[in-house]
Amino acid sequence: MKEKLELLKLLADETRLEILNMLLTEDSYVEKIACELSLTPATICYHLKKMEAAGVVNCSRSQFYIIYSLNREIFDKPLFELIKKDEAIVDTEEKYKKEVVSNFFKYGRLTQIPTQRKKREIVLAEILKQFDFDREYGEKEVNKIILRYHEDFCTIRREMIAFGMMTRDHEIYKRVK
Repeated sequence: MKEKLELLKLLADETRLEILNMLLTEDSYVEKIACELSLTPATICYHLKKMEAAGVVNCSRSQFYIIYSLNREIFDKPLFELIKKDEAIVDTEEKYKKEVVSNFFKYGRLTQIPTQRKKREIVLAEILKQFDFDREYGEKEVNKIILRYHEDFCTIRREMIAFGMMTRDHEIYKRVK
């Protein structure tokens, strides 16, 4: 994200945008750009070095000149790719779930049943991990598993059904989610 922010800052300069517009039509060198923009070569060098560091332009040597060209890969991407967060950044939803679990579970036990619906669903999903898919459980077995986490197994069992995490049919329970 930091590199993307640097790129956007880099593009927020009138001189750099003029240089980029020149490089859109043809590759060029410092003296030619300076002459066309009526600026000193030192000023153009300063901007080109910043642009090169950000990966916006590439440079190559041709006899006595350093030729600058536009890195078209950056500009071929849609703007939304430039502003969206990288996948490497931790998913905020997952981070929130881990925080809720750490707040409500101590030493592997549920300290209290959350009153907030979203937090309660996260806590129930954590307990639900102990139940296998495609397996039927009797009510006593479900109660025994839930008792490992909290003494109010009736409420937790009822909530799992209410949230659609489990189904109950004649005292036979199955995990759904």
